[in-house]
Amino acid sequence: MNLLKCTNSIYVLILLACFGIISCKREWLDAKPDKSLVVPKTIADYQAFLDNTAFFTNQACSFAEMSTDDYYVSYADWLAADMQGKNVYVWAKYQLEGTANSDWNRCYARLLANNIVLEGISKITPIDIAYNNVKGTALFNRAYDTYILAQEFCKPYDASTSENDLGVALRLTGNLNDKLIRSTVAKTYRQIIEDLKAARNLLPVTPLYKSRPSLPAAYAMLARIYTTMEDYPNAKKYADSCLQIYNTLLDYNTLNTSASRPIPLFNNEVILNWDNGVNLIILSGLVDPTLYSSYDDNDLRKSAFFNSTTKIFKGSYNGSAIHFNGLAVDEVYLIRAECQARTGKTIAALEDLNTLLLKRFATGTFVPIAAVDEIDALRKILIERRKELCYRGLRWTDLRRLNKDPRFAITLTRNLNGEIYTLPPNDLRYTFEIPQNEILITGLEQNQR
Repeated sequence: MNLLKCTNSIYVLILLACFGIISCKREWLDAKPDKSLVVPKTIADYQAFLDNTAFFTNQACSFAEMSTDDYYVSYADWLAADMQGKNVYVWAKYQLEGTANSDWNRCYARLLANNIVLEGISKITPIDIAYNNVKGTALFNRAYDTYILAQEFCKPYDASTSENDLGVALRLTGNLNDKLIRSTVAKTYRQIIEDLKAARNLLPVTPLYKSRPSLPAAYAMLARIYTTMEDYPNAKKYADSCLQIYNTLLDYNTLNTSASRPIPLFNNEVILNWDNGVNLIILSGLVDPTLYSSYDDNDLRKSAFFNSTTKIFKGSYNGSAIHFNGLAVDEVYLIRAECQARTGKTIAALEDLNTLLLKRFATGTFVPIAAVDEIDALRKILIERRKELCYRGLRWTDLRRLNKDPRFAITLTRNLNGEIYTLPPNDLRYTFEIPQNEILITGLEQNQR
């Protein structure tokens, strides 16, 4: 059994047990001799399986988040970080040094678990909303984790090369013995979209809990994915679909922005509440000075997002120190605004942007954003996207996407005790290495870096 299979079987069996997913029913996840798994039998069992938020909603894009320009760390904090944290922070060519990648392992463990659910419920006659919710959730989860893998272990999506670029090793069954083979980037994204489109027909408009996917979440996720693919007509289409169902924005004037955690858990702007898996290095990081200074003094995000003394981020949408990586209405407004600016609909684009910003500035201080042309509007929307969606696991994907356009391409820089590290636009290091042990055992082709 290869390393990934071994890691995932341990991850599913032990980690889920620790979090109580299998309760006292050890037979649910007992390993068979062929390393397949025995799983729950009823729809209620499967729903309980999927409701383990510590496993299914703690998303794995910590390497991507550690690599962005949203933050920096002191030399002392960098020295105190673990080996992976140090290497990822400076975009080292070889980051793992023979160790495991937690993002890779978590995503594949969850893919396995969701496939177990999908295969299990296929043996049950679909009879009610509960069945649809379980199936829709598993499909949504599978799409989400495959998308995360694509942001870290595939080249940025490029329509002209995607049919040949190496994609992720798609896992579509619950059998650990199935050999993993890398697909193409095009096939990877087609699978993601196929799963989400299937999920949208099954998920409820309003979920019982915000930690569960819903129809608006499926639309919002499709809008995010099509934005990543630079397919702006489809991104706008699904942003429209989401906002027609759910468009509530949080008024920052109602927040106590001086509080240690100003933004409450499950606030009305959240569509899907999921967390981001982060390395400790980013939790000790300070906001990038250029980003911090870009907020107007009347912009309540400045005090809601950052401690004014320490400059540490405090504005997570899940009300804790752990970063939010779910879906929220603000992102969908920004997606639609960008899409409209890119298609010449400047007035509509600015209407969306100003609708959002009105809820971010102190009452009576907001002056609506204007633009001289569609390029000016697009530039201003992208600036606000950076300011609004920082620390959400989105910046890395945005850098990969926008670096292909010379107008928005930037070189990232780190300064550690006078030593300068850089990451130029479109560098091969924008795609992370697959764990070397997995390469040696399975024969998966390694990414060039």
